[in-house]
Amino acid sequence: MASHSDTLVVFFGATAGANGGKLGSDEREIILLVWQIVDLREKKVGKLHRCLVKPDTLELTDQCKEDTGLTTEDIINAEPLDKVLQQFQQLVASELKCLERSSYTLCVNSPHIIRQALHPEASKKNLVLPECFFSFVDVTKEFEKCCPSAGPANKLELSTMLEHVGLPAVTELTGVREVQSMAQLILCILAEPYNHIFSSVETVKYKFDSGTCSKTEPVDSETVIRARGLPWQSSDQDIARFFKGLNIAKGGVALCLNAQGRRNGEALVRFINSEHRDLALERHKHHMGTRYIEVYKATGEEFLKIAGGTSNEVTQFLSKENQVIIRMRGLPFTATPQEVLDFLGPESPVTDGAEGLLFVKYPDGRPTGDAFVLFSCDEYAQNAMKKHRQILGKRYIELFRSTAAEVQQVLNRYLSTPLISTLPPSPIVPVLATPPYLPTASNTRDCVRLRGLPYTAGIEDILEFMGEHTADIKPHGVHMVLNQQGRPSGDAFIQMKSPDKAFMVAQKCHKKTMKDRYVEVFQCSTEEMSIVLMGGTLNRSGLSPPPCKLPCLSPPTAYAAFPTPPAILSEAALYQPPLLATPRPHQATHTPALAYYPPQPHLYMNMNYTAYYPSPPVSPSTVGYFTSPQAVAAAVAAQPHPAAAAAAAAASSVLPQPGALVRMQGLPYNTGVKDILSFFQGYQLQPDAILILYNFSGQCSGEALITFPSEEMARRAVAERSNHAFYGQQVHLLFCN
Repeated sequence: MASHSDTLVVFFGATAGANGGKLGSDEREIILLVWQIVDLREKKVGKLHRCLVKPDTLELTDQCKEDTGLTTEDIINAEPLDKVLQQFQQLVASELKCLERSSYTLCVNSPHIIRQALHPEASKKNLVLPECFFSFVDVTKEFEKCCPSAGPANKLELSTMLEHVGLPAVTELTGVREVQSMAQLILCILAEPYNHIFSSVETVKYKFDSGTCSKTEPVDSETVIRARGLPWQSSDQDIARFFKGLNIAKGGVALCLNAQGRRNGEALVRFINSEHRDLALERHKHHMGTRYIEVYKATGEEFLKIAGGTSNEVTQFLSKENQVIIRMRGLPFTATPQEVLDFLGPESPVTDGAEGLLFVKYPDGRPTGDAFVLFSCDEYAQNAMKKHRQILGKRYIELFRSTAAEVQQVLNRYLSTPLISTLPPSPIVPVLATPPYLPTASNTRDCVRLRGLPYTAGIEDILEFMGEHTADIKPHGVHMVLNQQGRPSGDAFIQMKSPDKAFMVAQKCHKKTMKDRYVEVFQCSTEEMSIVLMGGTLNRSGLSPPPCKLPCLSPPTAYAAFPTPPAILSEAALYQPPLLATPRPHQATHTPALAYYPPQPHLYMNMNYTAYYPSPPVSPSTVGYFTSPQAVAAAVAAQPHPAAAAAAAAASSVLPQPGALVRMQGLPYNTGVKDILSFFQGYQLQPDAILILYNFSGQCSGEALITFPSEEMARRAVAERSNHAFYGQQVHLLFCN
């Protein structure tokens, strides 16, 4: 604003909810605007204007009524915000013309009215704000420069500033009082002995600038937040719109991905300074559409872990400025650049043709089925998005709006580590030859089958669905069936305490709704459940055994050996479902029950994965982790065979050392041992005292077992660190001894 030193428009606003330092924190609409021109050259003020604004929701909080003195009747006949802003522009322009001025700058006593109220509300209502609302001066910061002895700007109030310079307090209506006080302060610091010049103009960014971030770039932790609960189709521009009014650093939005490379509803956002970060935290549980978004503090290290990159290929791909990025997923592995260009069509031309395509590949050069595409404008990108779920070859293709940070993250994941998380490299714990908690097959109908579950349903959803019957579930009795890709199949089996309990569940829960889908509930036997969990089928035609034709699911102690000798599980084998070999008649020489026989490919491809629910009252969030090493060691030690002792020794080598055990719950899925050590800094823990629990997809289950040197230290850790923030999430600690 060229002539901001000549003319200021002192500006004030109030909302229908919280005001003052909490203005805008509750998403309430603006109901009052007050302004007055101050001519800095002539050192005089213009006419004061006070306009009421009619919100869409005619409801004022009690605190608002007390602060402003307004009632619903006062604002019911007022003009809406867009009309009042037009009126503001016309009146200010008219006065400026009389003063022979052509431009001005807004002056406020806090950035909240501009950053936290006006811009977010205008964004939600799709209002285009005049240019004047994209820059302003803050009278408290200007006053701090003149009178540093008065205290820091964030502690200053209008009444204390007036008192500091010897001006009388203004006693008027809300809005009028604040504007007149600011006008007096401005005229005071313009005169002797201050002779202040208003020069520190703050700006509001018109749009978010995408860009890249190097892993070596320093990122201040006081500028980063984590947003959770985002719609899965959200782009960086959508997130920037949610934080409208606050300035996000260039390339400062990083969408988080899960272990399968899909968005997990979280993003890390980096702001230009800590002031904007603190204002962003006040938007905790504000809404994006119909969803509320959680906002927490995060660290610079977390941001770099997600957004930082070193790939020259990515840097070159993203070197073109102001490009819209689309991510394509599910491409045929044989797809060529020309086939992708033909699929997108002439109505959505790709920037520089094939040069605007980036195919994501594994380190060995194999295609992953993902690609990123650059478009020069939003119109072309919108045309491309119309091809979402259309067919290329024999596969339907998913398209999403993407970001530079997501390009970095996806490339980093594929090029550095496999998408499925891996367990600590060695040594490896022997795994029982039968799946954990697989029951003895019988004809007792003490189980129920849930069919038609939403694919997003988790253990918590099933427990909520079953309601009061949850208390009748056997320990380890919830079995969610996953398909060969490790995704939910829509089926689950529940072991109940008795056939009567199973009958009651089937009667009362059949065709109840879960997430807008009705779920079928059938009573079944343990044998039927076991056969399905091992790869068989159960449908209207009856029960079909798994393709490996297991004659029974409760094998005797001895197993038929494959030609290869028993082996300790390899790291990769830990993520394959345990198999049962075909049993033989009892023999004199026993093969240890815990020996592992490498799976045969023709058997493995037909097996179902299963996730298990631990015994109540353990957190139902712990889905499908492997049997704890302690349990494995105990089971091995119970075997009367010399080989069992060796297996027990192998198991004990990865167990936490003797001491007091604490269970840690609520961990992010990308948690590592170093993260937990950092969380417990000062508690004398070693890396081998930490055991992270993984599920059958290879992800962290959200839990870990921590062994402390003493019971006293363990109890102190639970008391001091439970419910503390761990990378933006609250973690819970339970003493287990």
